[in-house]
Amino acid sequence: MAPTSIGVVITTYNSPLWLSKVLTGYECQTFTKFRVIIADDGSTDETRDLINSFKERGILAIDHVWHEDDGFRKCQILNKTIQETSCDYLIFTDGDCIPEPDFVKTHHDLAKPGLFLSGGYIKLTMPVSEAIADEDIRSGVIFKPDWLVAHGQPKNHKLWKLSPSKGFRNFMNRITPAAASWNGMNSSTWTQDLIAVNGFNEDMQYGGLDRELGERLWNYGHKSQQIRYSTVCLHLDHARGYSKPEIWAKNRAIRKAVKDNKTFWAENGIKKKPSA
Repeated sequence: MAPTSIGVVITTYNSPLWLSKVLTGYECQTFTKFRVIIADDGSTDETRDLINSFKERGILAIDHVWHEDDGFRKCQILNKTIQETSCDYLIFTDGDCIPEPDFVKTHHDLAKPGLFLSGGYIKLTMPVSEAIADEDIRSGVIFKPDWLVAHGQPKNHKLWKLSPSKGFRNFMNRITPAAASWNGMNSSTWTQDLIAVNGFNEDMQYGGLDRELGERLWNYGHKSQQIRYSTVCLHLDHARGYSKPEIWAKNRAIRKAVKDNKTFWAENGIKKKPSA
C-alpha cells in the first residue's frame, strides 16, 4: 500500500537563511507529489516572508503552521501539524537539512503499513554550510564527496552515505550497528499511527524527543527499517544553546519509563486529559 498524499514536515525557528537552502532542495526533488508543511516554533516575519516568496515561485505546495514564540515548544508545533494535516503519510525533517534529490521518492517507495523508516544525515562543518549556494543545490554538486572535502568537510567514512552505488548503500544499511530509531531529521510513517500513539510527548524538550516517539511506536507494535544509507540529508551547522544537562536528564527519565512500562500513549500529546 503506497501513500496517497505525502507531507514533508520541516521544523524551523528563526533560521531563514538555512531554511531557504532546504526549500531549494525540495524544489529539486525527483518525486514531486508532496506538500511541504513548515512547523514553525514561533519565528518572526523574516521567516514568514521567506516562505511566502517560495510560495510565489509556484514550485512547492507549502503549508505554514505557526504558533507564538514561548520558548522551545517543538513537540507542540509538531502535534499541531499532525492534527491539522490531511496527508496520510508524513516525512519529518528539520529546517537545516538539505535533502538529496531522491529523498521524498525513497520514503514514498519504501513506505509500508506498520513500519517507520529511519534515515540518516551528514553533519556539515560551518565553512561548508556557509559555502553552499542555491546553484550548488540545484546542480547536485553538494552531494559529491569531493566537492564537500574541497570546501572543508573532513574526509572520512561518513561520506560513504553519498556513494553512487545503490548496492553498497543497501549493504551498509544491513550491516550498520546503528539502531533503526526515529531520527527527527529523516524519518517517516503514517499519520494515523502517529495519532494512535497521541503524537509527540510535550513533556519532552530538546534532547531525545524524536527517539522517544520512535520507542512508543515500537511499543505500539511498529517495526522500523534502517535506511540511513538509502537517502540522506546534509545537516547545516548551527549553535545549540538550548541543550542543557538538566533537560537531558529529565528526558532520559521519561524515555526510561516508556521502555520499562512499554508505554505507547503520550499522556501529554495531541489529546489532553480533561482538567479536573
